[in-house]
Amino acid sequence: MLSEEAVDDAARLDAERVWIIDPLDGTREFSEEGRSDWAVHVALWERGALAAGAVALPALDLVLATPSVSSPPASDGERPRVVVSRSRPPDFAAAVASALGGDLVEMGSAGAKTLAVVRGEADAYVHAGGQYEWDSAAPVAVAVAAGLHASRIDGAPLAYNQRDVYLPDLVVCRPELADQILKAIAAA
Repeated sequence: MLSEEAVDDAARLDAERVWIIDPLDGTREFSEEGRSDWAVHVALWERGALAAGAVALPALDLVLATPSVSSPPASDGERPRVVVSRSRPPDFAAAVASALGGDLVEMGSAGAKTLAVVRGEADAYVHAGGQYEWDSAAPVAVAVAAGLHASRIDGAPLAYNQRDVYLPDLVVCRPELADQILKAIAAA
């Protein structure tokens, strides 16, 4: 097991299956009255890849999980919405929103931001500046199962169950926006 709340056991590096857990993603939002943008993450990594994941948004009484997650609804044709951290938006976020002709939306938890894209409430989630595997493993598993694009900000694949669990950046978006977003990030 790899968890934000547990001592890392290097034996996981030789295991065929590893649970990656974040029992409370969005601690600040959880502590603020009336906020719903915090989550619980559980992912299963198996033989080199994410095999399953579930993200719960308890304040909304919602759980989305592989393999039953649906694809996001069709784009509503409005200005694209790009979700970013409310406390640490990446420097390139405005450039991404501008390239898409869209708007930035600040939220808490990585799970809540990713599920906003999965649920069709946003079109993209961009992050840079610090996260760990437990912050994104379950949300990425759910997003990929829903047919979304997920990668590092340079387009490289996201890798889990690594010796160094720091995984500082990611893009989760509608697949038709991926090239445009990655180009905007590279240009910024």
